[in-house]
Amino acid sequence: MTSQVSSPAEQADGAVAGEQRKAAGAKDVRRLDRVIIRFAGDSGDGMQLTGDRFTSETASFGNDLSTLPNFPAEIRAPAGTLPGVSSFQLHFADHDILTPGDAPNVLVAMNPAALKANIGDLPRGAEVIANTDEFTKRAMQKVGYETSPLEDGSLDGYHVHPVPLTTLTVEALKEFDLSRKEAERSKNMFALGLLSWMYHRPTEGTEKFLKSKFAKKPDIAAANIAAFRAGWNFGETTEDFAVSYEVAPAAAAFPPGVYRNISGNLALSYGLVAASRQADLPLYLGSYPITPASDILHELSKHKNFGVRTFQAEDEIAGIGAALGAAFGGSLAVTTTSGPGVALKSETIGLAVSLELPLLIVDIQRGGPSTGLPTKTEQADLLQAMYGRNGEAPVPVVAPRTPADCFDAALEAARIALTYRTPVFLLSDGYLANGSEPWRIPDIEELPDLRVQFAQGPNHTLDDGSEVFWPYKRDPQTLARPWAIPGTPGLEHRIGGIEKQDGTGNISYDPANHDFMVRTRQAKIDGIDVPDVEVDDPQEAGTLVLGWGSTYGPITAAVRRLRRAGESVAQAHLRHLNPFPRNLGSVLERYDKVVIPEMNLGQLATLIRAKYLVDARSYTQVNGMPFKAEQLAAALKEAIDG
Repeated sequence: MTSQVSSPAEQADGAVAGEQRKAAGAKDVRRLDRVIIRFAGDSGDGMQLTGDRFTSETASFGNDLSTLPNFPAEIRAPAGTLPGVSSFQLHFADHDILTPGDAPNVLVAMNPAALKANIGDLPRGAEVIANTDEFTKRAMQKVGYETSPLEDGSLDGYHVHPVPLTTLTVEALKEFDLSRKEAERSKNMFALGLLSWMYHRPTEGTEKFLKSKFAKKPDIAAANIAAFRAGWNFGETTEDFAVSYEVAPAAAAFPPGVYRNISGNLALSYGLVAASRQADLPLYLGSYPITPASDILHELSKHKNFGVRTFQAEDEIAGIGAALGAAFGGSLAVTTTSGPGVALKSETIGLAVSLELPLLIVDIQRGGPSTGLPTKTEQADLLQAMYGRNGEAPVPVVAPRTPADCFDAALEAARIALTYRTPVFLLSDGYLANGSEPWRIPDIEELPDLRVQFAQGPNHTLDDGSEVFWPYKRDPQTLARPWAIPGTPGLEHRIGGIEKQDGTGNISYDPANHDFMVRTRQAKIDGIDVPDVEVDDPQEAGTLVLGWGSTYGPITAAVRRLRRAGESVAQAHLRHLNPFPRNLGSVLERYDKVVIPEMNLGQLATLIRAKYLVDARSYTQVNGMPFKAEQLAAALKEAIDG
């Protein structure tokens, strides 16, 4: 753990205070500037819930934070096995942070599998809290331990706290009319109580949450609260934990405002609702459940009071077909999916390009190909979003960079779709979707005005003087065609996938017309107004690190490390991937070296090399996990020196 730097006088005062506490029998309290905790156990041990509750209390306390949930793809993975380990990592600090942290300072291991799967990530000197009740001979043999790691000296480099979590939980709940199996399920709450004591986390929110979650089962709620309190009291009374820790709120890291903890999928959901309200249009989601995008469907289904309609379709094709129909009918239409679903939706996306209707395709990327790694993260759908359709079918691509930024990215994607009458890809990923961070709730006045004007009547005068409606007569600035609501008198027009005649919208097989329409649709996308890319370069560096999407946090953390070490390096991050910002070419020309870290095999680098003829260097990773800042800093240092 990294301790906060203090002056000699403060250290002396702290020593005196520490002696006074010892004389009074109180435990020592140490101040830290940041902590990284990882909860790990079976997928049925409630590690995600435990981590989420600790995160919520940490957010309410005012720390900056970043999280990394990591869990198996199976609904109930085999108990006690390495593939069945579920973990939740939380990095919280008294200052601005960007990543969930490279290496945990504290590991809570609920069984031998959790210990073995995670011990390799811990630095020497880290703390390990191990549930000794689960370290049976059979459980250890299942993961390859011939002797107990808690007794054979293999953990001598760590501060190990053997705690019989299961036994203590069952003992704490003996007054409740629960079976032993039911009582054991609360051991995660005991662990949460212990960690809450260790790091001085608030407790009221968790107790209120448990009462609400088990409102229909008050006995279960009371038992979980009792286990949570027992964990807190155990930390307070046991001699094994002689020290607790304080991490002060990160007041200086946040501009004034009202904040809440938010995940990427939740922020994206709120962004879609906000976009529909700002556009004064009903929001329609046509979707098929798929990890890690399903949470958006779950969340939006709760907001019928905001005019949100959700349709859980029988498959991916039906989901986007219904959404495109809703766009034709005048709704802000959305479909959500992950990489395999994008492949199935590709024909209808091409139809949306031909129809020139606004449609948001939200792709929460995951490891591929095919089913791939459903619960792990990747950035490998970029080229699919750019080119994964038959014919010339250009589509704008927008990518958020942090969980909270998913809100703003959803608004931006909606702006482009509504203004230019086009389907738009919104590329998030599993890391952003499931991770969380503090989010400042914006004022309504800060949100963009997204209102659109539907076609009201004839827009073209024929040679004979009669007035007609041409569905493909374009706005001279945006090249967008008019959006006509079905049933409006006088605005009848054809839709379909066969090529349309410029202006009239009649079916046309004319080669010259097709050439013109293809080039016009491309020109519309090329002409989309996007902000210039901003460059962070305080020292006129010779090397630029260019990123997109969720690599923002690790890249920024790595760049900060390099600058503290005296290296000169610039950074730029892309939100708009099609079209690229107009100043991107001139930015790239300013640097001798351009390095592009990606969680794929170099897809953005391929696009940059092709479009700008820049010898961009790729640094890639496809292991289903986000970059670590230290690893990335080392790779960037090598590129700078090379």
